[in-house]
Order: sequence, then C-alpha cells, then structure tokens
Amino acid sequence: MTIDSVEKWDLTSRVSPYLDRHMMFPLLEYLDSLINAGTVSYSSKDIAAARLSLLRPTHMVDYAIDIYKELHGEDSTVPPEMEEQKTKVYERLEELRGACEVFDKLCRNETERAKLKAGGKWNVESLSQSKDVAITPEMVEAYCELGRYNFDCGDYQTSRDMLENYISLFAKAPAPSANNNNDDDMMGDNRRQHNQNANDKDIGNPSFYYLTTISTNLLQVLWGRLACEILVEDWEAASVAVDAVKSAMESLVASDQITSLVALQQRTWLLHWSLFVYWNNSAKGGLEHLVELFHSEQYKQAITTNAPHLLRYLTAAVLLCKRRVTKKAAAGSNFEARRLMKNLINVMQDCEYTDPIVEFVNCLCVKFDFESAQTKLAECEKVLATDFFLCHQTALFMEEARVFVFENYCRIHNKIDLRALGEKLAMDQDQAERWIVDLIRNAELDAKIDSAEGCVVMGGSPQSIYEQVMDRTRDLNVRSATLATNLNNVLNEARKEKAKLERAAREED
Repeated sequence: MTIDSVEKWDLTSRVSPYLDRHMMFPLLEYLDSLINAGTVSYSSKDIAAARLSLLRPTHMVDYAIDIYKELHGEDSTVPPEMEEQKTKVYERLEELRGACEVFDKLCRNETERAKLKAGGKWNVESLSQSKDVAITPEMVEAYCELGRYNFDCGDYQTSRDMLENYISLFAKAPAPSANNNNDDDMMGDNRRQHNQNANDKDIGNPSFYYLTTISTNLLQVLWGRLACEILVEDWEAASVAVDAVKSAMESLVASDQITSLVALQQRTWLLHWSLFVYWNNSAKGGLEHLVELFHSEQYKQAITTNAPHLLRYLTAAVLLCKRRVTKKAAAGSNFEARRLMKNLINVMQDCEYTDPIVEFVNCLCVKFDFESAQTKLAECEKVLATDFFLCHQTALFMEEARVFVFENYCRIHNKIDLRALGEKLAMDQDQAERWIVDLIRNAELDAKIDSAEGCVVMGGSPQSIYEQVMDRTRDLNVRSATLATNLNNVLNEARKEKAKLERAAREED
C-alpha cells in the first residue's frame, strides 16, 4: 500500500469535528510521529499550524507560544496579542480563585468535609444556610467555573478533582461499608451498594454518580468530567464517566429536557469520545463494552446517520473480541460470536462507508471471496498501524483476522492444502503449519495435520441443539407481530369489501 493510500484511509479529519479540541493534541502528536517515520507525507509545519490553530481559543498560552516558535523559529518575536492573552489568563485565574477561596479550602479539608457529608449537610442549600462555613451559591458556581478554566489551561487533574467535588454537592451516595472507606472504591462498587440500599428512597441514581437529579447544566459537568478522565488517562474512571453521561442523557431525553435531535448529536460525540476509553482499556473488557454501545439501537442510528466511519472501529472490535466471547460462553459455544458477526453485517449494510478493514469482513462473510480478502488483509496492516486508536492492536488484529479467514475457509472444506492455506493467510507453508499446530495445541481447533499429504483434515463441529433453537426462534416475536399485522390488514380489507357490497345491495333495493 502506497503512502497516498495510507493517507486516503486516515480518519483524523472525520473524527476531529466530534472531539474536544484538547483531545486533538494526542492525535496530532501521533501524526507527527508518522511523518518522522516517513509513513505519511503530511507536512510537519501543517501539523504545527493546526496545533496552533487549536490552541488559540484555549488558555494554554505557554504551549501556544512554544508551538509558535516551532513554526516560525526560536528567534522569532512572540506576537503582542499572545503575551497580552497570557496576562489576561493569569488575571482571570486569580479572580476566580479569590471568588471561591472559602469553598476551595473547605473542599481541601477532608475532615470537615467528611463531617458535613455524615451530617447530610454536603449540599448547596445546607452550606449556604450554615453560619459556620459561610458558603454561598455564587461561590460554588465560581468554583465550577474555575474547574472549567483549569481544564482550558491544560491542568486536567486539578479540573477533574474540582468537578468531582462539585458533582458530589448534588449527589447522595449510600454510606460506605466498613471495608470500603474511600470514594474511589465506593464509585467502583456502585452496583453492589445500590442493591444493599435499594429500600433507601433518598439515595441518588447510581448510574450517574448518585446524583439525586439531573439537568442540562449537570450533564455539561458530566461531559467535562469525562473529558478530564480521558486526558489524565484514567481509563477505569473514564469508563464509569462514559456510562454516567450515557445514562444522564437518556434520562433527559425521557423527561423531554433535550430534543431527539440534540440527543442524536450528543450520542455521536459520546461514540467518538468512547474510542479513547475502550481502545485504551481493551485488555479489561473495553472492546466488549464498545461493541455493546455501538450495537445498541440508538447509537447504531447515530453511526449510520452521522458517523459511518465509526464502522471501522466496530468491525475491528468485533474481530478482536469474538474469540474471547466464545471462551466465556458456556461449553465454549460460539453462538454469541456468530450473533456479533450477524449484527455487524447488518450495520455494514446500513452504512455508506468502506475501508480495507470493513471490506475484509465483507469479502469473507458476504461475498465469500477469499482472494480479495487476502488482498484486503495485507492492506489492513498498514491502515491499523497508522490509526491512532488501533495502532497498538495491529499484531493481535492480524492474528485474529487469520483465524477468522481460517474459520470461514474451513466451513466449506474438509481437507485443506497447507500451501493454499498459507496463501490465504499471507504465510508460507511452514509458517502456516506451525500456526495451525499452535491452534490445535491450544484446543481451539478441531483438526489434525497430515504431513505426508501436506494438508489439514478438519473434524466435525455440529451446531448444538441450543444454538439451533436460538437461531430458529430469534426473530419469532418479529415474525409473529408481522403475521398478526398482515392478518389484521386482510380482515380490515375483507370488512371494507363486505360493507361495500352491502351498500351496493341497499342501493339496488
């Protein structure tokens, strides 16, 4: 694949409109590394100019000055407006810190804060009425504004801590158990504690940090916290934040506080932000969560309507987690893996997008064209290596893709020539033989190798009764509903025809 072909499949320009500008910096840094490696022909100056353009609306003035000098030379004079902006940023920071100083000190006082939480007074109303702490609602809002300002200055950790404190003012979590005394553990154990306190009507919603209520303003704060978790690379906390934003958004849609159109747009944003979270947390079930999110009906609509290019990441995730799903299933059943592939193909048919990764699956599962699949697999390696989200999964993807080719090839052959198989897998005969031996040794393949004839002899793999029943009854409800609707239409037509004949008979009389 040529450099031009690699650049053709670069999704940076298609992903960027749905990302916070701070999330674009890691992508641009990755493009810089590809330029230095000679993988793409983009200009380093163009990347630096794009980075500077992204920085201008932010308050990361020192970083912007560094990029300006990188672009125009170390000896270049920094524009006066940049120095003026720097002065204004520091002045605004001091102004916000002064406006919320009392509340900020209270947040840093763990003992006093714990005492207020224990007494049920850690909320805006109680704090504003207390004569001991002298906190006003304006201070609290200034504190939230300072958190946002810190984020814009690039201090993501401080911003994250401040937004966490702000959110806690509107939340009511269950009392921590004796062996679970810190906030992080409590957040990670939300479901268990919620079950233990199911009868407590005062407990907030565990789906979004135990908030007792949700509003569009609080949703924006949740988005801010998710952005912070992504940028500090705390992937476990970021996964919780994705679920919180998702649940809060659906709650607002259900209560008509945001329109369906706004919800569609925000779901598209969440799909893109989740790429950071799930691909960086792939070893701990991130890909399974990604597939679940992307396959849910409302988010599938967002993909097909606004972001068909996300089909690349869904396809890669399905291929990578397919065997993991099979191993987790009872008795190693591959029913769930087949269901994932069927759902993926349905999404592919609804999306007007293709690239070598998508086309590879299409060639195997829809066209059954193994020659084209072999060509696309070779192209996939280049696409993966130059994709910011997928680059660390290249070797694993190629391994899983070869297994997938092999599985599909075996479905239509009982005896397979090793040389022909090696060509399909982009390997020579010896490599193919060693690879299949490893599969057999790991008990993942019902086959044996006939070295004399240089072929693989496949064993039988009949579909279980359970899988047959599930396959045949999966759409039973839909078919029954369709049959009932059609029958109802026939009866209505019959009634109309009968009424028409009766009217005609009366007119004749």
